[in-house]
Parts: sequence; structure tokens; C-alpha cells
Amino acid sequence: MGFAALLPATRAGYARAQPNPLIATDLEVVTITDRSVIVTWTTVTPDPAGRLVPVDSDTELRLAPADSPRAPAPVLADPQPTPFHYAEIDGLEPGRTYRFEARSNGVCAVPALSLTTLAPGTPETTGTFTTLVPPPGRPLLTLALANDVHYGEEVSGLIIDHLPPGIRQDVPPYPEVMLAALLDDLRRPDRAAEKLLIAGDLTSEASLKDSRAVREKLDTWGTLGSDYLVVRGNHDRPHVGPEYSACQPAPADHHDCWADAFLPRQQLTEHEYGGLRLLGLDTSELDGSGGAIDRPQFDLLLERLRADPDRPTLVFGHHPVTRESGLTNLAGPGFVLNGRDSAELQAAYARSPGVFLHHSGHTHRNRRTRPDTACAVEFLEVSAVKEYPGGYSLLRLYEGGYLLNFYKTRTDAARRWSTATRSEYFGLLPDYTLGTTADRNHVVLRDFSGLG
Repeated sequence: MGFAALLPATRAGYARAQPNPLIATDLEVVTITDRSVIVTWTTVTPDPAGRLVPVDSDTELRLAPADSPRAPAPVLADPQPTPFHYAEIDGLEPGRTYRFEARSNGVCAVPALSLTTLAPGTPETTGTFTTLVPPPGRPLLTLALANDVHYGEEVSGLIIDHLPPGIRQDVPPYPEVMLAALLDDLRRPDRAAEKLLIAGDLTSEASLKDSRAVREKLDTWGTLGSDYLVVRGNHDRPHVGPEYSACQPAPADHHDCWADAFLPRQQLTEHEYGGLRLLGLDTSELDGSGGAIDRPQFDLLLERLRADPDRPTLVFGHHPVTRESGLTNLAGPGFVLNGRDSAELQAAYARSPGVFLHHSGHTHRNRRTRPDTACAVEFLEVSAVKEYPGGYSLLRLYEGGYLLNFYKTRTDAARRWSTATRSEYFGLLPDYTLGTTADRNHVVLRDFSGLG
């Protein structure tokens, strides 16, 4: 969907009545932590043909406590011109409600025609947000959760047979732009991620060139197996064909170039950090987009959980697990972990009270789904790195639980590409991938007092 289709009806008349009016749209309150908020929006104007195109303007955010009689006052005023506005304010009070206004050239930003941001009670419709209350106890560590880089991909937004219409960016390649933005973000002191977990689809089609290139880029950030951990996604699976023949053999005449750069197929990854156990699952099938766990890997996972069921444990794998995820993603139940493996995995989690979170990618959306058993595990899907909303989640562990927040990446090139890819899926991508405020930002109370 183009900018014109996203424009509220009340603004359309204004655009026709004024010469070259500035319109501030796509308002999103993306991130709400205990002490900060991040608001994004886009400024556009009609071109001579009447099409809405991005236009540079200033960035201003106004805030006031909701219980204050005064109007929101400017707390950020950035004169640097841009169409792609990113306003982050720190130093807020935990558990407090604030009123806000996002402005460019004096024009208040409004949400796009998206159910996600226009639903009753959202921060975008009420003009208010409430900061989170962090878990009790001292902070312990910060992990970044990311997925779906698709290095080597040339057209974004395709599902099957070149449909729906995708978006192409030739120079620079958008997977490189978005991965660079992710790594840049995680280096900054205001994010300060100590570990990066990437839940699959690092490449587009697992060529040796792309596998080595994404590995080389990640190695500039840290060391595989200690600073960052990866698991394979369906796009990283072994392939057939002459272009793969130089790579290590895999079953049924396939060759595994991703393994030459990273890890063998269907291998459990294990890491411990300050008492926290991190387990990575390869859920990719030999062919196809669905998920499965081969018996040897599953048996090793069960052995590790049985040996220490109470150890705080985070599991990550590419394919979502729950029945709810299968019924609510665009591709249906065959797109997630198969029913047999899902049932066995969740039963194992129910016997392992230390498992607290399972991070997945694959659906390119921010969403929490309900477990199918009595296990006390959060099943979390995180949006793709490569396209709108273009980002990652930070998991901040405290002695008394964790704070989870989704962040958009913020380099100029990343904000430009994220805005362009809002139009994927015939303009419905924001409704599918952004997720609710609570999906993106929430607190879970757990006992992590033994970590550190």
C-alpha cells in the first residue's frame, strides 16, 4: 500500500486544499520500557501528480505526565531534516502514564490506516502511554533476540511464486543495510547487548557466498559460540544443484553450504552464561518451509533438560511451536513446528520448570502465543531484521524476572528501508508484523536470584 492508501480521510481533503502540505503519518509508539519511550513517524507531501512522497522535516516530541494540568511540552527538538522520524526519550518514571504529541513542522503525527495502531486504547489513538515497572532486584544481563536476516535476498515481501508483489532495493542490498543497522544498534551504550541470539534464516538460499558473507559480518561484532549464537532456518537448509555441489554432502543428494560457514544440520547448540542456559534448536526440514526436530537432536535436548530441569533456560529455534501460532500465521499450521514435535517439546518444558522463554522467528512478526500445555514458558515470535518493522528484541534479566522490549533499528538507511517495506502484502504488513504494544513490551516475574 502506498502512502496515499495510508492517509486518513480527514487528511486527504487537507492535502488537496493546501499547496504542498506536509502530512505526518505512520505514527507508532514502538518501544515502552521502564524509563524510556520510542516514537516513530513519517512525513510526506503530494508530488505534482498527487502521489504522496517522503519529504524532509524536523522531529519534535512533546510529553507531560497524564496527571499534570499542563500541556505536553517539548522534550526533544531535532532540526536535522528527515522524512523518517525516530524520537527516543529516556529518564522517565517507571509505572507512570504520560501524554505525548509527535510533531514535524508543527503538524501532529497521526497513525496510518492500520488496525494495529488504530484499535481502541492504543497509545496512538489515546495519545498516552504508561511506562513499565521493572522486575525487582538488581539487573543481571541483557540479551538481544533477532532473526530473519535473509542475506543475499533481492526482493522483499514475496511469499510464493513471486506473489504478492515485492519490493526491490539494488544498491546497497537491503539485507546488508539491515544487518549492519542491527549490529550498530547493539554496540551502542543505550542497548549494550551482551549476547546476540539469531533464530534462523541468516541467508536467503544458503549459498556458500552468502553464508560466508553473513558469518564475516557477524564476526566483526563478536565470536560465534560465545558472543553470538545462531541456529538454522528453513532458508538456510541444504540445497541441490551444481552451485551447491562444492559444499559438504547432506542426505538425498543435497549439499550444505550453511554448515561450511556455521554448524552441521540438526545440531543442538549449548551455551552457559552466568548460570543461564542457552539452547539453540535446528528446526529446519531437509526440504520445505515447515519445522521438525530430528530424533538425535531431540534426545540430546531431553537429556540436557532432565539433567538440570530447574536451571534458568532460554531456548531458541526458527519455527514457532504452539497451535495458536500455527492457526494465526499467514501460511497456516504447516508453517510451524510439526504437531508431534511440538507436543513432545512442550511436554518436556512442563517437566522442566527452569525453561522460561522460547524465541522463534519465521513469521516475521512480533507475537506472544499461549502454550498448549501447562508449561510456564513464554513463546515469543520476533519480527524480521530485514524488513518493516526492522528490528530485534532486548531481553533484560533481573533477579526477579525480565523486561522485554522490541526496538526498530535506527540508522538512516534502515529507517528508509523499513518505511518502504510497510507497503508489502498489499499494504497489510504493519497489521501482521508490528504486533500489539503488549506483544512488543512487557514484564514477566521469575526467580533468577541464582544467576549472576
